[in-house]
Amino acid sequence: MDQYNWSAIPDEFMSPLLSRQVIHTEHMTIARLRMKKGALVPLHQHPNEQVSMMDAGALRFEVGGREVIVRAGEVVRIPPGVPHLVEAMEDSVATDLFTPPRQDWISGDDAYLRK
Repeated sequence: MDQYNWSAIPDEFMSPLLSRQVIHTEHMTIARLRMKKGALVPLHQHPNEQVSMMDAGALRFEVGGREVIVRAGEVVRIPPGVPHLVEAMEDSVATDLFTPPRQDWISGDDAYLRK
């Protein structure tokens, strides 16, 4: 068994409006994302299934041409390989689960987030 504490995991500041904390396990990546109002994760896709759980705030997702606003207490699933983008409608915190692990994040090939 592994145990983690978000308060012990450093924030990685991707841009002035986006930061993340990340845990990589053998089979998944777990991320806590903090997005300030107006933050944008541009259109991208990845081979990972993604589940985003909203802890606070509201995010607008465009997934495969469909738009949905996800608010605190709600969860959205993004299938592998489907193009999507995310915009913070207000200051927000989300916990994202990815399977398999995000190799692009592990290798540092995530420039699309660093704008």
